[in-house]
Amino acid sequence: MKILIIDDERSIRNTMKEILEFEGHEVFLAQDGAEGVEAALHNQFDAIFCDIKMPNMDGIEVLGKLTEEGCESSIIMISGHGDIETAVKCIRMGAYDFIQKPLDLNRILITLKNATEKSSLVKETKILKKKVGGKYQIIGSSPAIMHILDVVDRVAATDARVLITGSNGTGKELVARRLHEKSPRASMPFIEVNCAAIPSELIESELFGHEKGAFTSAIKQHKGKFEQAEGGTLFLDEIGDMSLAAQAKVLRVLQENKLNRVGSDKDITVNVRVIAATNKNLTREIEEGHFREDLYHRLSVILIHVPSLADRREDIPALVEHFIRQISEESGMAPKKVTPEAMSELQKLPWPGNIRELRNVTERLMILCGSEITGDDVKAFATPAI
Repeated sequence: MKILIIDDERSIRNTMKEILEFEGHEVFLAQDGAEGVEAALHNQFDAIFCDIKMPNMDGIEVLGKLTEEGCESSIIMISGHGDIETAVKCIRMGAYDFIQKPLDLNRILITLKNATEKSSLVKETKILKKKVGGKYQIIGSSPAIMHILDVVDRVAATDARVLITGSNGTGKELVARRLHEKSPRASMPFIEVNCAAIPSELIESELFGHEKGAFTSAIKQHKGKFEQAEGGTLFLDEIGDMSLAAQAKVLRVLQENKLNRVGSDKDITVNVRVIAATNKNLTREIEEGHFREDLYHRLSVILIHVPSLADRREDIPALVEHFIRQISEESGMAPKKVTPEAMSELQKLPWPGNIRELRNVTERLMILCGSEITGDDVKAFATPAI
């Protein structure tokens, strides 16, 4: 571990350096507050030990400056003049811990171990958040995408229901997730239901839950997706494939904010924002008797259409670069350069599978090509033989 010690007493600095280096740590020293701040802001330390009583810039000022600058190191304050009030002040300002002199070896090592474990957890959390955030980015600057982003930004803060339309693979889920993440419900669950993937005889149990004994395999009570999404967002993907019986029950929930589990007459109140998506023409489905018109009007307070990739070809270069970075991080492969000829060839393709297909093709090119992806590579590998 990389550790910084800020203390104006040479004997303290050297003693701590000797102890911590014996434990296998890399130790750096600063003889005053200003030097310590300079070192901390230009290097990444796992932990910083900082004396409070120092001339010119004392430890409290150092702590304040590092906190203000967003220093991510765990800062442990040390003092021979400490009292409870000072300790509390340091912790409130962002210090990890407070140790009094004379320093106890075991206390130093235990505090350091705990501080670095906390620091590791914070870093891991940030990495995970970055990965998750990157996974659901909406990439592009075409007029169609800028319009979608503008609508999302205006609608997200409300509880208005949104119906997202578009072909398979265009990114309808990304729009739904952005609506959730920018809403006041962002800290609550985002529950996704693929209505096309659930058999019609099970969809009601999945959405509304069931009581024990409601049917042969109901061996215990089950909370449905509406209850699981309490306080958050329920995303009904491919809602055009939902049975008419389930549609009627969804309509009741939207009208009354109440549901009944299968096998129960008891009303359960729910607080859920519903976002739906479909690749079908619901107007035609209504005409053919496959979709309820009243449910359509309940769901489509706001309509967002996600265009096919063929209708936003100018976004392909940005999408390809995004996928290359994403695939490199996930697989450990080195990023590859895409020549202008290759990018031009990619923009000519029809992309019936939309963004999903582009991501797969990018991964295929990353695996099969040399250090750069050329136009000939795209011609050879972008369209697999069927």
